[in-house]
Amino acid sequence: MSLNDPRWGNNNNQNGGDRNPNQGPPDLEEVWRDVSRRFSSLFGRKGGGDRNDGSSPSTPPRFGGGVGLIVLVILALWLASGFYIVDANQRGVVLRFGKYLRTTEPGLQWRLPYPVETHEIVDFSGVRTVEIGYRNSDKNKVLNEALMLTDDENIVTMQFAVQYVLKDPQDFLFNNRAPDDNVVQAAESAIREIVGKSKMDFVLYEGREQIAANAAKLMQEILDRYNAGILISKVTMQNAQPPEQVQAAFDDAVKAGQDRERQKNEGQAYANDVIPKARGTAARLLEEANAYQGRVVATAEGDASRFNSVYTEYAKAPEVTRQRMYLDTMQQIFTNTSKVLVDTRSNGNLLYLPLDKLMQATGATPAASTDNSANNAARPTPPADAPPAAGTTDQIPDYRNREAMRSRDRGER
Repeated sequence: MSLNDPRWGNNNNQNGGDRNPNQGPPDLEEVWRDVSRRFSSLFGRKGGGDRNDGSSPSTPPRFGGGVGLIVLVILALWLASGFYIVDANQRGVVLRFGKYLRTTEPGLQWRLPYPVETHEIVDFSGVRTVEIGYRNSDKNKVLNEALMLTDDENIVTMQFAVQYVLKDPQDFLFNNRAPDDNVVQAAESAIREIVGKSKMDFVLYEGREQIAANAAKLMQEILDRYNAGILISKVTMQNAQPPEQVQAAFDDAVKAGQDRERQKNEGQAYANDVIPKARGTAARLLEEANAYQGRVVATAEGDASRFNSVYTEYAKAPEVTRQRMYLDTMQQIFTNTSKVLVDTRSNGNLLYLPLDKLMQATGATPAASTDNSANNAARPTPPADAPPAAGTTDQIPDYRNREAMRSRDRGER
């Protein structure tokens, strides 16, 4: 509507405030009362209707009921924002104006809404893993973490992984800016200390499990001193080897060491085979010598005792004892011989009887044959060109002359 319209601002109100809609714009106060009446009816209050009596033309609007309800709704929503849910593997840390207040267990929890109290959700039972010396794969090495110096001044490459869980949510939140970095640094310090006190062969071969156990213990001590709220669960050794630049030389040294061990084992096996045999032989010879010693001593003692007894008898009857000794000696001599010489009449002819052959033919005892051989061996052998002794014959008879000897004997008879 234009301002030059003659109906603008026309206040011809002849009937107590009723206006013709064609007589200009509505009054602002009337519009305000209408809005107030509508709000009152919306929130359950009855309106007072149109007041055209002019008794209170300037009554202010009333907003008490609607604003209170709005405030109540906003307050309810603000209080409801304090509810939060903690999962089974989590813990809730409640902070009041940024300061630690309490730790809540899993379930539905409530705190004072922001900004009075806030909460932090911490994964309490989840296992976290950090890698030292490599990333994602053994081939992707991190040399500044992997290279370490042993006690015998050798360089080795160590790659291992550390798994840890939370021990105290409060310490974990407030005493750690970067938990993984803290664990990595503690792991490096522990491993370097242990490797620096160990030999290279121990680190690379037989001591890997022991190094991992000692490293986990030392890492836990370091983190406990820092109150990190972290519990080391496992240290896994992924790889331990010399640097690539000296790998070939190290392999040669390992082969030489293996050859040395093999030769030592072979020598030890040979010694284990020879030494017991030598000791057994020495023990056997010692026992034989002791037995021989005992036998000789016993024989000597027996001979001495026999000589003493014979001498006693000899002192009593010398002639009888001498004759008895002679007979015993001759009996012993003739008992051990296999040849017998018989004097036939007095013409000096000798009759040869091969008793040794006859004894062997009739099944004589082997002991007699053995004694005969011993006696024959003990008897000195005359030279080949020496004439036979008188009164003796050869051991092997000449069977070709046997018939002539028999005929000669028959002629003499």
